[in-house]
Amino acid sequence: MQINSSLQKIFSEIPEPFHKTDIPDVQITGISIDSRAVKPGDLFVAMKGGSSDGHDYIQKAIGNGAVAIVGEQELTGLTIPYIRLENPRQALTWLAAAFYNWPARKLTVIGVTGTDGKTTTSNLLYKILVAANIKAGMISTVNAVIGDEVLDTGFHVTTPDAHDVQNYLAKMVDAGLTHVVLETTSHGWSQHRVDACEFDIGVVTNITHEHFDEHGSYENYRAAKARLFSSLEITKEKTLGNPRLGVINRDDRSFEFLNSFISRTASIVKTNQLNYGLQDNADVRAEDIEYTSSGIKFTAVSKDFRVDVTSNLVGAYNVSNCLAALTAAVYGLGIDPRIAVHGIGSLDGIPGRMEQIDLGQTFIAVVDFAHTPNALKVTLEAGRKMTKGRVISVFGSAGLRDKEKRRMMAETSIELADLTVLTAEDPRVESLDGILEEMAAGAIAKGGLEGETFWRVPDRGEAIKFAIRLAQEGDIVLSCGKGHEQSMCFGKIEYLWDDRMAMRAALAEFLGVDGPKMPYLPSQDKKEAEWLNR
Repeated sequence: MQINSSLQKIFSEIPEPFHKTDIPDVQITGISIDSRAVKPGDLFVAMKGGSSDGHDYIQKAIGNGAVAIVGEQELTGLTIPYIRLENPRQALTWLAAAFYNWPARKLTVIGVTGTDGKTTTSNLLYKILVAANIKAGMISTVNAVIGDEVLDTGFHVTTPDAHDVQNYLAKMVDAGLTHVVLETTSHGWSQHRVDACEFDIGVVTNITHEHFDEHGSYENYRAAKARLFSSLEITKEKTLGNPRLGVINRDDRSFEFLNSFISRTASIVKTNQLNYGLQDNADVRAEDIEYTSSGIKFTAVSKDFRVDVTSNLVGAYNVSNCLAALTAAVYGLGIDPRIAVHGIGSLDGIPGRMEQIDLGQTFIAVVDFAHTPNALKVTLEAGRKMTKGRVISVFGSAGLRDKEKRRMMAETSIELADLTVLTAEDPRVESLDGILEEMAAGAIAKGGLEGETFWRVPDRGEAIKFAIRLAQEGDIVLSCGKGHEQSMCFGKIEYLWDDRMAMRAALAEFLGVDGPKMPYLPSQDKKEAEWLNR
């Protein structure tokens, strides 16, 4: 996809306060926010970050071939045009959309957000669209799917940067796609990465405790998620139509707020709203739910349909995810409920989401992404339904992130699991021992006995091995928090790490069979005996 656009034209098309007419007529062939990635002909957007400032790398960007710079500092004396804006980060999404010729206006865009379940719901929706023979793509925190092409969206999950999102959308338009499912995070909304995505349908799975380090409070976090619905106001008329539907979870604590929020939005621009849940008064609800170790079955009921749903996903929370996808597909896109049910049944699973690892052991081994208190709760509850044996959990809590959830997650595990192993999860520059101390305090507060019902094993590979040695026939071992992620951060270094490979390595060693080597983490260099003997 070769694009060449005038900087002058781009600035003439974007909204206030970034719209400008006094821009030089410079041709640009790309947009970059990383000076190292700048190619000849690029526009370099300099932004202030948490640990670095893009303005410090402007000369490097020019040296790599940038033909124009956007920044917020007062600068003079550059050899190429410099456009000063008050908020380059917020402007980036509009600059990129205009550069790629507004691709979202040529697609029906379904946005999915929430604390937990958004990746699964996005994948369910994508499968429903495929089952309906709709030419659809997907951008999730795991990957971007464009026809037969699957692109990795990064080591650590969040919404891709604004210019990457617009690039993916443009590729979808070029590939002849008509619909896209776009998973969005609160970071993506608060950092304006998806402001120019012209959403037609918005789905919120739930809003629970997470990212308070970023947002400061539940109310602020909730407001960031709600921006998905306020964005429906600015979506322009499309040749494909404008469904403008908000879909929310009636069972979630955010329901009353979001219900009122969408109603206020509807007074400005007509926005329909529907809810789903397990309650009898939900617009789309589940009845006759059956849980097994290999999936779920239930009947989905609304005033317009009654269909039997079978899914390969496990756990009560996935009943909600299926209902969310079904509601959006049937009422937002007009898909026949029977076709939607077929799409739901075609999803075998999500990488790193309740993914079972089986090397022939006599117990169940699972890798899951649960990294919030609520996600850990529902994962452990799902694990309890999958076995008549004991539930053994392995998890950590990330450094430089919401500290309150360290205690909360440990408390949850003590209450719901039989045995708990506390370990590393991206400690970053924080003390791993300190993080584990905070988690252990939460475990003890709920009656946990160190050395009997819970242990601290700092190295994650050793922690998984230890949990496997604890397991007996019929038990379930759940390694939570990393899921599909491909790295773990110690200090400022990302070490290659895959929980699924680690689980296979630990099982292979335990069973005495061939398997992968345990990935290296610097915590392996510390002796574990002092921790296990506590």
